[in-house]
Amino acid sequence: MTLHIREFREEDRDHVVALWSMCELTRPWNDPDADIDLAVRSREASLLVGLKQDEIMASIMVGHDGHRGWIYYLAVTPDHRSHGHGREMMAEAELWLQSRRIPKVHLMVRSGNTDAAEVYKALGYERQEVSVFGKWLGPERS
Repeated sequence: MTLHIREFREEDRDHVVALWSMCELTRPWNDPDADIDLAVRSREASLLVGLKQDEIMASIMVGHDGHRGWIYYLAVTPDHRSHGHGREMMAEAELWLQSRRIPKVHLMVRSGNTDAAEVYKALGYERQEVSVFGKWLGPERS
């Protein structure tokens, strides 16, 4: 089960973007390279990768706004799921937040993604009594 988890390195970029694509985490309106760049240059965020035998098989992006932590891009290669790797990556992201004294973590799951919702429930996450509102700033997207 154990992964070697470390900070993203620039030479990981192509592998991480491919992983996100394989796991269907990318969307046309979110440039994965721009998301990586934002995490890498921010003191309030990190991109972590999980490796086994020098092969990237998991990722997670974690950040905070000073009050709440946020989790993005939890990905595990499909052929390595159900081995506890997602749990390991989440635990590492939670430790990253705890070390910065962030008291609560949030994540968003797209409607209809029941598999992801079940994973997070199994990890102790609960649906919150909030509504998420959004607004595109700039060119409209569909």
